[in-house]
Amino acid sequence: MKFKYIVLLVILSIFLSACSSEENREGAGSVSDGESSGENSPLEHSVKDQADDEVGFEMVGSNIEEAQNIPAAEKKELLETFDTYITSFNEEDSEKYMSVIATEPEGFDYQEEEVTVKETFEQYEVNRTAKDVTVIKYNKNQAQVFASLAISLKQESTGAELDRTGRQVTVFAKEDGEWRVTSVYFIGDVAE
Repeated sequence: MKFKYIVLLVILSIFLSACSSEENREGAGSVSDGESSGENSPLEHSVKDQADDEVGFEMVGSNIEEAQNIPAAEKKELLETFDTYITSFNEEDSEKYMSVIATEPEGFDYQEEEVTVKETFEQYEVNRTAKDVTVIKYNKNQAQVFASLAISLKQESTGAELDRTGRQVTVFAKEDGEWRVTSVYFIGDVAE
């Protein structure tokens, strides 16, 4: 069961570094918290091949380049959906959270995500803080939103805590005319 792996992640933070999925692709992460390890953790997903759609970002210093071709209304809708994705998770509102998740996502299973999110809310206190939120790639059917994330995880039964920072690209797809999260790529910062 996936739930067992989250306990392992909290206790053994060494397993929270980015690992590869079945295709050895790094950065395949969770919709739930941005962590990645590819070993069926409840807060992780493997990523299916996305054909010619390249996902990722380049950083030169701290500059993140915004997509130049995005209409203002689409940008506003994407950023609002991203905000709902973050805040509904922090507020432990599983119904609202699942409303911004694609029903046929590319990077994880919808039903598994719903179960995992509910289990996570019962067992953990998770807070995600996003900054530098930027739409970095856009077309009428898919968009990518970059964010620097700070993730704080506390197991309610034991009080065990873990803090993590990193960079995430959240991939959105149009579904019934609305933007929905379809996959997530997370790269954790190296501890100094």
